[in-house]
Amino acid sequence: MSAQAHPQRRWRRWHPDQQWEAYLFLLPSFAGFLIFVALPVVAALGLSFVKWSLLSPPEFIGAANYAQLLTVDSLFRKVFGNTLFFMVTIVPLQLAFGLLLAVALNQGIRGVEVYRLIYFMPVVTTIVAVALVFQWLLNRDFGLVSAALWRIAEITGLPIHPPDWLNSTFWAKPAVVLLTLWKNTGFTMVVYLAGLQAIPQELYDAAQVDGAGGWHRFRYVTIPMISPTTFFLLVIQMIGAMQLFSEPYVLTRGQPANSTLTIVYYIYRNAFEWGRMGKASAIAWVLFAFIFGFTLLQTRLQRHWVHYEAEE
Repeated sequence: MSAQAHPQRRWRRWHPDQQWEAYLFLLPSFAGFLIFVALPVVAALGLSFVKWSLLSPPEFIGAANYAQLLTVDSLFRKVFGNTLFFMVTIVPLQLAFGLLLAVALNQGIRGVEVYRLIYFMPVVTTIVAVALVFQWLLNRDFGLVSAALWRIAEITGLPIHPPDWLNSTFWAKPAVVLLTLWKNTGFTMVVYLAGLQAIPQELYDAAQVDGAGGWHRFRYVTIPMISPTTFFLLVIQMIGAMQLFSEPYVLTRGQPANSTLTIVYYIYRNAFEWGRMGKASAIAWVLFAFIFGFTLLQTRLQRHWVHYEAEE
């Protein structure tokens, strides 16, 4: 049978020199993923069924670590509640402020590149340096925020008393939220800015011809057109909020009274401070299950509010 009768055979020929070159180029990335991601994940699953203090041989205890987390460990429930608080506060505020900044910096104002750079700079700033600055700003005795509040109280005569931000179980959480917003909102702004600049100007012109005002153009043109961007940011920021660690670790050390202790910080303390590797692995898998389930839920719900066809 001639080669012209089956032209697809030309595409099925195996070229060992080309394929092996591709595999060699992929090998470093695949090896890195296997060594630093896949194997640790599998090892953590195995460790979640043992009792291991790093100083003694592992002892198989079945699902006892999971049962303890869900029934006995009251601190885990508190830590989980703290993490949910950070998720439901940080994510909406970060999306709102990021979109607000993106809309403002998408205008044709003079020096807009400088403003974009200024608002994005906290994203690339070291978290330790940022947390140390916030510790000074929020200090009750000599912090700049407290000094400003005292000055306002003197001028207005209002009974304003600066809160003890970092030593109060009520105000410590807002302090962590403020730090996280200041550090990460610039990233949200940049992603939204890219989404806004991809919207065709013809849509705004058509809406304006139809008599739509500024708010209606934003509501019925901008919001639907950037809904895929919003979905992307919602998912990754939810995952980031559930994995919050550096901010409470540096700013408050999870205190006072464990009010800012997060799940990842709790994993760290169990594993490296208390030597409970099995329990730490179980917590990590519970966190993975929650993140996976919430992400799957968001993926299912996106069909009701994400409009991909608008981008075509």
